[in-house]
Amino acid sequence: MQLKFGSFPVVIASSPDMAKLFLKTFDNFFASRPRTAAGKYTTYNYSNITWSPYGPHWRQGRKIYLNHIFSSRMLESFEYIRVEEMRFFVSRLNALSGKPVVLREQLSRVTLSIISRMVLGKKYFSESEHEIGSNIVTLEEFQEMLDELFFLNGVLNIGDWIPWLDFLDLQGYVKRMKALKKKFDRFHRYVIEDHNSRRRDTNFVPQDMMDLLLQLTDDDSVDVQLNYDGVKGFIQDLIAGGTDTSATTVEWAMSELLKQPELIKKATEELDRVIGRERWVQEKDIPQLPYIEAIMKETMRKHPVAVLLAPHLALEDCVVGGFDIPKGTVVFINAWSMGRNPDVWDAPEDFRPERFLQGKAIDVKGQNFELLPFGSGRRMCPGYSLGLKMISSMIANLLQGFNWKLPENIKEEELSMEEVYGLATPRKFPVVAVLEPRLPLHLY
Repeated sequence: MQLKFGSFPVVIASSPDMAKLFLKTFDNFFASRPRTAAGKYTTYNYSNITWSPYGPHWRQGRKIYLNHIFSSRMLESFEYIRVEEMRFFVSRLNALSGKPVVLREQLSRVTLSIISRMVLGKKYFSESEHEIGSNIVTLEEFQEMLDELFFLNGVLNIGDWIPWLDFLDLQGYVKRMKALKKKFDRFHRYVIEDHNSRRRDTNFVPQDMMDLLLQLTDDDSVDVQLNYDGVKGFIQDLIAGGTDTSATTVEWAMSELLKQPELIKKATEELDRVIGRERWVQEKDIPQLPYIEAIMKETMRKHPVAVLLAPHLALEDCVVGGFDIPKGTVVFINAWSMGRNPDVWDAPEDFRPERFLQGKAIDVKGQNFELLPFGSGRRMCPGYSLGLKMISSMIANLLQGFNWKLPENIKEEELSMEEVYGLATPRKFPVVAVLEPRLPLHLY
């Protein structure tokens, strides 16, 4: 489908065949991003991986992500952090037994804690204003900053599409972007100064992803010298990409399971059979839990976090599937419509994890174009392996450790499944659930 957004032609691809053409066959023609106000003001002038145009800086960044930050060795070295934070997470849930729990708040907290420790070495936020101490923001303030970042990166900003109106900032979005940049700048400066003070020690050994990136700013052998704006852009990418997306996916999964308690029963039967009731689930157990993986995939099909994958930009004129695509066309891949296409999926509006246990094995790693939660090709999300570990581990342990039900005043068929569109697509109304311990906490 071709549209015209202001001054720009826009193409929407809504079938697996067309998605494959854009993301694989002609990937080199569509490997760039359009220049947006969000990219300029919230990612340090396109310094991150998400909004960086195709070129030397992006290639350098992708190489850093794949070879260093998301290497299997690096992810394994941080497993202890994920285990510790999951233990704190289930401990907090355990204390809320029998009470209505706003699941989103708890999920956001654990994902932010995990990513902060992996990326920054520690949590640079405090639980409340009374405990601010040496930290620079509270947990609530930092979460608000991330919410604003996701919102502003997903808005339809008039100035992006009608450039001659840009200076008017008709919707006030650019003003908000500049204000948000100041908040993140203050946070990043504080974290970088803290890390640099440790790096001056002669016995310094890199301990987190920030250390690694700062070390690369001193490396003259790289193709493109990394500067502090690049470090800030990458760090922002890592924190935002690793927190909201995982929490949103797990919340959608639990929402669908709460609507169909019989699915929880099937999942716990698998957990009892494979894991037993003597311990919690570890990351290495996930390949032996096909039903848990099927729940995760079915959630990503029906509720993709990015309903439209981040836009691609045509670098030159080309012909795709018999259609002329002029240079400068913005291309969106509609993951939401592909996940609900009745020509691709049987009964697409139904939440049925079993569909991933029958017939063709469908993966989420960019090779099966009917299911692209992380995208595909050159611009595929480089952190997908970490995302899969966190999401599957959280779903498994929520079901292994607790019995779940809706509050008494809400019937299963009444649970709203409305969504809010943006760069990420969370529930419009956070799900509230009641839990009871299924496993003793001391076994974690």
